[in-house]
Amino acid sequence: MMRAIEIPKPGAADVLRLCERPLPVAKEGELRIRVHAAGINRPDVFQRMGSYAPPPGATDIPGLEVAGEIVDGDLAASGFKIGDMVCALVQGGGYAEYVTAPVQQVLPVPRGLSPLEAASLPETFFTVWSNVFDRAGLGKGETLLVQGGTSGIGVTAIQLARALGHRVFATAGSDEKARACEALGAARGINYRTEDFAAVVRELTGDTGVDVILDMVGGDYLPREISCLADDGRIAIIALLGGAKGTLDMGQVLKRRLTITGSTLRPRSVAFKGAIARQLREKVWPLIEAGDIKPVIYESFPLEQAAKAHALMESSSHVGKIMLQVL
Repeated sequence: MMRAIEIPKPGAADVLRLCERPLPVAKEGELRIRVHAAGINRPDVFQRMGSYAPPPGATDIPGLEVAGEIVDGDLAASGFKIGDMVCALVQGGGYAEYVTAPVQQVLPVPRGLSPLEAASLPETFFTVWSNVFDRAGLGKGETLLVQGGTSGIGVTAIQLARALGHRVFATAGSDEKARACEALGAARGINYRTEDFAAVVRELTGDTGVDVILDMVGGDYLPREISCLADDGRIAIIALLGGAKGTLDMGQVLKRRLTITGSTLRPRSVAFKGAIARQLREKVWPLIEAGDIKPVIYESFPLEQAAKAHALMESSSHVGKIMLQVL
């Protein structure tokens, strides 16, 4: 048996409960990992509230990213050995002492990082790479606007785009958070509560607009985003914190050849996620090991305090990642 966090019923953060569950068993093509640390992500909050069910066949234990030690599994298919320290993207089960992960979604802990730091990487890096670079195709010399620059996704997108040579702008909910975005590499942090982000972006780009926008808001942000998007620009939507419906000027979409796309990562196939993992290992892990990109951890909690971690995330007062220390 192992300790884990379960969601006995949908509700507020305090419904999260420490429990005992049977150890997971690694299937063909999987590794079993003794979890040292796990990341807290917004989809975990949605799952707890009952609005984001696990995919069919996935565990009901929340948690989409972990780091820890390989204890057994399909080692022949993995290139790893027992005792190796790894981090992994999982479909669920991260809030526990053990988890299984598909071999293709397991990556070595970057040199110089602790397990806690490594566990903060998979969910945000897989998401940002897939949406900003694969789907939206941010290319050489292009600019990026990140909505929610101090979220886990935001600090990843800012640092990754900057490290790859792009000019980045980011929105945040206070002047202090806007300056935090700039400290991470944004050319300008924009306080969306006191500034019109679209007007600021147009001014900063000489009225040409940005090439790509990473949007976690949706809703009424879309018309303003289109107004500060360059011709042939792309919007990649990854969350709908501002609502699922928005009004668009489709004439602008046609006239200026704009692309609006979106995706959710959790239901995608192991093969799809494995392809992202290979790109991260080749193109991004060296940047992390060189210190060009650094994990940003705001606070960590012991496993049994998962409810406190969720409450902190819902307060939106953090800058960077919120973590669980399991071992």
